[in-house]
Amino acid sequence: MKIIDVKCAVIGSSPVIRIVTDAGIDGYAQAETWKPFLKPYVLAFRDALIGLDPTDVERVMLRIRQRGGFKPWGAVVSIIEMALWDIAGKAAGLPVYKLLGGKVRDRVRVYNGAVREPLAGFMPEDYAANCRAMKAAREGFTIVKQPIGFHSRMRLEVPDFFYGDPEAGGMHGAHDRGLLTERGLKHMVACVAAMKEELGEGIGLALDCGPGWTVPDAIRFAKAVEPFNLVWLEDMLTGDYSPFVNADVYRDLTVSTSTPVHTGEQIYLRQNFKPLIESKAVNIIGPDPCDVGGIAELKWIAEYGDLHGILMAPHGTANGLLGLAALVQVCATLPHNYIAFEYTIGDPSWWYCIVDGLPDPLVVDGHIAVWDAPGLGVTLNAERAGAYLVAEDQAFFD
Repeated sequence: MKIIDVKCAVIGSSPVIRIVTDAGIDGYAQAETWKPFLKPYVLAFRDALIGLDPTDVERVMLRIRQRGGFKPWGAVVSIIEMALWDIAGKAAGLPVYKLLGGKVRDRVRVYNGAVREPLAGFMPEDYAANCRAMKAAREGFTIVKQPIGFHSRMRLEVPDFFYGDPEAGGMHGAHDRGLLTERGLKHMVACVAAMKEELGEGIGLALDCGPGWTVPDAIRFAKAVEPFNLVWLEDMLTGDYSPFVNADVYRDLTVSTSTPVHTGEQIYLRQNFKPLIESKAVNIIGPDPCDVGGIAELKWIAEYGDLHGILMAPHGTANGLLGLAALVQVCATLPHNYIAFEYTIGDPSWWYCIVDGLPDPLVVDGHIAVWDAPGLGVTLNAERAGAYLVAEDQAFFD
């Protein structure tokens, strides 16, 4: 089997790759919904892939892996990898989880980062109301995640929140940073108390915090919320779109508190997780398969983390339904350091009409049952998806 073409279309706002083979088997994968700018970068890999056997996944990846980088630039390599696994599974007539070593679990836990209404405001009662709605969601989530601090407009909406002037602007991934005021710190603790009062002991609460915190503030906050038994604090120091890790600085935070510390969504490749894992700089790592280099890369990192007592909660909130399928396949195979992956939805909602093979209902009691269809186990319906192709992408399914 040989690759004869590589195509990319922006469907909605998601870059979708199609790897075409001479055996009539195609592989599909999807990048995050807010990365439509990746299309030309995907197509730039076409000549390097033509003529290769897509079922030799690692051999293909060795040719292209060096061309990626920290989020968002590892996404192209990552979605190529997932599309290759889709082909390999279809060619073998097996779900991808079988090719990755087989299932450890029949259902995978997800945590909610995407099924939400916009916050009405940034006061404790607003956070409580938002948690109330998530608690009532039909998916029955057992863990929910809320943005707070520098990972939200709280830094703009709460007067005198920090000693600094907000300057990040509107570009996704741009971060403000600064020392919190006493008012800002106490405000966030009050918001946590309100959320936990609403959620009770039955639903775990994780917080997406930054980046943007100084180390003293991160330590003060992590210690202040210890009585609330949070599932984790995410990306306080570096993280989302940070092109570096600062593992030694994270360790200063982690050893100071019993509140679990989480990071990793922006990191590309196993080599860049080594400092976090080997120094035990955090308690939980959260690579995103759409940024880290793919699903086999994520599995390797999970296993290496497990050897060092580090837990695994993969990122994925904007990976779409093809990304969700990839997460289900790989998370079924992860060791018992796995907690949950970040649930991702179809955005816009018509994505549910153009992807075939998803179970209905998709999430039951906070879990997704692992399916057994070949490849990633879902199919992009060419007839229905074609209606959403822009003019320049009309030949995507030809």
